[in-house]
Amino acid sequence: MPKPTVVVAGLGDTGILVATRLARSCRVVAVTTRPALVSGQELGMRLTDPEHWKRSYFVPLSRFRRFDNVDVHHGRIASVDLGGSSVCVQRADGLTEDIRYEALVIATGVSNGFWRDDRVEDLAAAAARIAESAQRLDVARTIAVVGGGATGASVADNVARRPGVTVHLFFPGNELLPQHHPKVRRWVERTLRDHGVILHPEHRAVLPEGIAPNRITEGPIEWSSGQPPVEADAVVWAVGAVRPHSAFLPTVVLDEQGFVRVNEFLQMPGFANVFAVGDVAASDPLRSSARNWGYRAVVSNVGSVLRGRAPRRRFRAPKYRWGSVFGLQHEGLTVATAKGARFRIPRRLAEPLLYGVFVTRGLYGGLRHQPDRASPTP
Repeated sequence: MPKPTVVVAGLGDTGILVATRLARSCRVVAVTTRPALVSGQELGMRLTDPEHWKRSYFVPLSRFRRFDNVDVHHGRIASVDLGGSSVCVQRADGLTEDIRYEALVIATGVSNGFWRDDRVEDLAAAAARIAESAQRLDVARTIAVVGGGATGASVADNVARRPGVTVHLFFPGNELLPQHHPKVRRWVERTLRDHGVILHPEHRAVLPEGIAPNRITEGPIEWSSGQPPVEADAVVWAVGAVRPHSAFLPTVVLDEQGFVRVNEFLQMPGFANVFAVGDVAASDPLRSSARNWGYRAVVSNVGSVLRGRAPRRRFRAPKYRWGSVFGLQHEGLTVATAKGARFRIPRRLAEPLLYGVFVTRGLYGGLRHQPDRASPTP
């Protein structure tokens, strides 16, 4: 019997995990705007040490051994017929193609500032943009970071570790990291102050043109909260004004903000063979299925549906966000838990064990040291 076809829309961190695991028993067709993993994680490290960041977070798909059995299409989904179980793919070469599926997994993510978007580009263009942003900060002496979440804190801390720079962190509330445990918030604030970051609470920025810029800008920054404008050599916008990549879907399956409605099985209500996972999925108030093993629920439940059974694996999200805030540093990798505890993995162990064994081999199933076959073509 022919294998059932599963279309996976989006190949970020979560989409890759779903696609490679379903490829063991299904024909997987994956649609991606870039022929590489370009992760949205660890922006602070990406801006201050891009070459090291790219080792783990910018990886051509040709290096993933498990992608040998995945049919990759470089482009984007233009539209979807949920009732007819088919998608229309607009390829990078301008041609379109209709693909029928037995199951569809939506993992298209969100746009957020200059480092996360859904533009269709090749490897060279993606690499050039990464280098351009890092070079922009290299020449700046006064840097303003706007945003009080984990991304803003990460950027501020990583940049402040450089000599000869002054870093200001502006955020709208009284506390940083409102989605993290209170103990984590206090630790992050302490760490930032110890590294010389100047904190400015209760500053709500006026977004240029009403949205977060897709580039690092210069000052001045204006405030709707009443403070006078602020000048800076470089302004990093990390305001969390995310926009889901869901325009190809009918609005009836989206919530008020455009995120994909899902039930506790990460399944789209009304369409048993459609699932959504990651930042685009309205799975919980924090939309945290990317970080909390949501891919496992999707893989299991897609398998159940393809066998004619009801999904059984529920997705459960913690109350608070967890994980690394500042990324890998000289002293190691500090991970904050959802219950407010912290533990540090020494750098000598974090790189070979966490990234080399757990991530590269355990999650991704092994990477080729150098690409030995052509990158996916449209």
